[in-house]
Amino acid sequence: MTGTRNRMKSVVIVGAGRLGTVLGAALRKKGFVVRAIVDRCLAAARESRKIIGAGIATRDVGRVGAGGAFGAMAGAARGADIIIIAVPDGEIEGVARKLARVYGLAGPRGLAGAAEASGVPGKPLGRLAKLVGAPSKAWRGKIVFHTSGVLTADALAPLHDLGAACASFHPVQSFPRKDLPASHFKGVTIGLEGDARAVRAGAAIARKLGARPRVFKGTDKALYHAACSVASNLLVPLFDTACGLLREAGIGNREAVEMLWPLAEGTLQSVKQLDRASALTGPISRGDVETVRRHLRALEKFPAARKIYRVLGAEALRLARRRKTIPPRNLHSADIDDLWEQIGKELAAKGVHTSDVEKAIKEVRRRK
Repeated sequence: MTGTRNRMKSVVIVGAGRLGTVLGAALRKKGFVVRAIVDRCLAAARESRKIIGAGIATRDVGRVGAGGAFGAMAGAARGADIIIIAVPDGEIEGVARKLARVYGLAGPRGLAGAAEASGVPGKPLGRLAKLVGAPSKAWRGKIVFHTSGVLTADALAPLHDLGAACASFHPVQSFPRKDLPASHFKGVTIGLEGDARAVRAGAAIARKLGARPRVFKGTDKALYHAACSVASNLLVPLFDTACGLLREAGIGNREAVEMLWPLAEGTLQSVKQLDRASALTGPISRGDVETVRRHLRALEKFPAARKIYRVLGAEALRLARRRKTIPPRNLHSADIDDLWEQIGKELAAKGVHTSDVEKAIKEVRRRK
């Protein structure tokens, strides 16, 4: 990104959620000027502005009426080098269209349409004309990011067409609160995809935050984000399932978390420090068929948990075979395969299609 360190310093955040707020606060700490925090909920924007410590708080551009809020937002957007759209995935394209309509149209007809779209009556049209200007002046040279992990930069097409450089900027990190420190980005991967200039800018910003930029093809984004969801989002229901099983054994929720958390944390540390196969422990890694049978019998009253155990157990078996952690006497016996075949037959008896069961069993055997 040519001149990013010197020029690309002013930012508008659209979306006063957790990610937008934490990112805005981190950028301010790294020397960026946060000009505005925009959200359809003014209270949320004000809360984020307080946390960030800079900028104006204003409503979503499509919901602003006549008056100072519109002028403030227009001035902020026109003066900003970077616009970050940190809203839910389903709203990104709509935000891009609104920004393009309001700040990208020239001529009397275009301005009238912008005024109508924004709820601004005809009277302030002259002021709107001064704020917006021609498309080439409104967006040329600006960089626009959205923070979706699954959507590509194509979601920002209306702004790209007006001259903006557009990209997706997705931190591979969870953001449970708005008030997280800038260090929350340290060592985190930032997934980037889109226009070359915007990607270069995103990479420079990522490094400024202490994060690691990683460029993806647009065609790979859905798979990349699915991997992120499995590693992060799906760990929560998995942990909740384990706590639920302990609850059935008479252990309260707080004690269950206290009991399981060191175990889960230690496992994640092992995954970080070792290869995944080496991090695997437990009865499946040892080829302890009888213990697995006992587990499955205990889970008969909990079909959802049993299904999770079966599916992830098959993957654990694949990892164990990769490292050859199963003792030779078990590795070369049919016991473990027979066990999974038995599970498959039980599923078939409960209505799961036979061909799906057979395919799953063959896949497990193929991975030996």
